Amino acid sequence: MRTLGARGAGEVVVQKYGGSSLATGHQLEAVARRVAGAARGGRPVVTVVSARGDTTDELIGLARGINPAPRGRELDQLLATGETASAALLAMALQHIGQPATALTGAQSGILVNGPHGLGTIVAIDTERATRLLGKGEVVVVAGFQGITASGDTITLGRGGSDTTAVALAAELGSRSCEIYTDVPGVLTADPRVVPNARLLPEVDIDVMAEMAFAGARVMHARAVELAALYGIDILVGGSTAAHAGTRIHHRDGQDMLEARAAVVAVVHEADVTRVTFRSAAGPEDPARAVFGSLADAAIPADMATVTSTPDGDVAVGLTVGRAHTRAVRECLAPLAGPAGGVEVDEHLAKVSIVGKGLLSRPEYVSRMLNSLGSDGVGARLLAASQLRVSVTVPSGESGRAVRVLHSEFGLDAGTEAAHRHLSHQP
Repeated sequence: MRTLGARGAGEVVVQKYGGSSLATGHQLEAVARRVAGAARGGRPVVTVVSARGDTTDELIGLARGINPAPRGRELDQLLATGETASAALLAMALQHIGQPATALTGAQSGILVNGPHGLGTIVAIDTERATRLLGKGEVVVVAGFQGITASGDTITLGRGGSDTTAVALAAELGSRSCEIYTDVPGVLTADPRVVPNARLLPEVDIDVMAEMAFAGARVMHARAVELAALYGIDILVGGSTAAHAGTRIHHRDGQDMLEARAAVVAVVHEADVTRVTFRSAAGPEDPARAVFGSLADAAIPADMATVTSTPDGDVAVGLTVGRAHTRAVRECLAPLAGPAGGVEVDEHLAKVSIVGKGLLSRPEYVSRMLNSLGSDGVGARLLAASQLRVSVTVPSGESGRAVRVLHSEFGLDAGTEAAHRHLSHQP
């Protein structure tokens, strides 16, 4: 079995279709025609699919109706059936219009995964079967979001994991690009459900896109973008029914001069965030090291971390996690706190971020961010900043208003391109 990144010989078209693009029979047929059209272009085609429509949520609801706390192993086995069904149906639709196609599960595609259930990581792909099918002129339709462990268990990759499946296959098959088709026309300057006049971004630097995805932009899975950056793969994000080009997510090409472009590219948000504060009395072991070691063992990503101590040596570690991880974080950290410590959580927060380039080099951007939110009555709390992202937490009910305020403040609204260019040249 080859490890991820061992390049294949042929240039393969790798496409991924989101579940909203496959929800109805009519949509399945439309996607089949589009995939068949790509195959007629003469290049081999691999298509990765998500579960149709709301299938994943429905399966989770079914599981919790039977067992309020289903085991991860059986839950992953159940959830993987959503993508498996999509792959089989799309292959049938392709066969119906005369295009040879074969549907493969994650295991049949040779995708080896490790890590905890629900948060698996792809470590290797054996593409022998897929390559053999492509050589026979078949479209290979792969069930995304899933893989198999060395011991034969199914593990899913987390929400949006089909993006990661597609990019990983592109890397292993030697493709220089990967196409992601979804229910939005591309990467926008904000979530269009929150900011109706958000603008389409024709291109985005891949490092900026990685920050956008991690900070809450749901158009791409964060690990997919990181993988594309690692293996030099460009990504095209577009609407599954749109005729226009969408957004090209690419690597720096030497022409992207920092001083010549606007610093703030987009405003993104994560609506469901928990602030966790771990408190521990002084002891021989570094509490921060124990906290982050425990989170690493559980594969729980943390953001906006702070570590403070008192003169007596007591330590408080603060961080934010996605609300879905709240229970797991409690279970990880409670044994570390000891009788004099504890774990406090605030589940009524959202995270709002401006994302771009050189943000720390322009300290006025942080000031403008806080001033604009405060002037509109939005209570910004924690703040974390880097060259690519400035994030604040706000009360969960104020996240939409905060996004709209910042989107306008930094000249991102549709029709304000001239103002946006002006801002980019301010000293």
